[in-house]
Amino acid sequence: QVQLVESGGGLVQAGGSLRLSCAASGRTFRSYAMGWFRQAPGKEREFVAAISRNGGGTHYADSVKGRFTISRDNAKNTLYLQMNSLKREDTAVYYCAAKSGSYYYVGLGEYDYWGQGTQVTVSS
Repeated sequence: QVQLVESGGGLVQAGGSLRLSCAASGRTFRSYAMGWFRQAPGKEREFVAAISRNGGGTHYADSVKGRFTISRDNAKNTLYLQMNSLKREDTAVYYCAAKSGSYYYVGLGEYDYWGQGTQVTVSS
């Protein structure tokens, strides 16, 4: 089992940047593929980015491709999401998620563990 805690959210102006972090408990972080999802008010939770357990494979939603970068540091048990050129439509609660597996996964239902989320608000 793994516990996930997100941090780094906040209020930022459009065009700005934020870096989200997701700290994982336990010594098996490197066994998990990881992902970022987000949920805006009144909308369903959606996929943002995913990374394989060794960091060699990544995948992004079209809406964030070229602006967001997912990465991980297995020595620090931490997942990151670097968000640049933020837009108002990026406003949402951002969640990290873990799935036991080697590849990357984009389906919300594929993930086994979830963090509590961190709020990102982009103002114009």
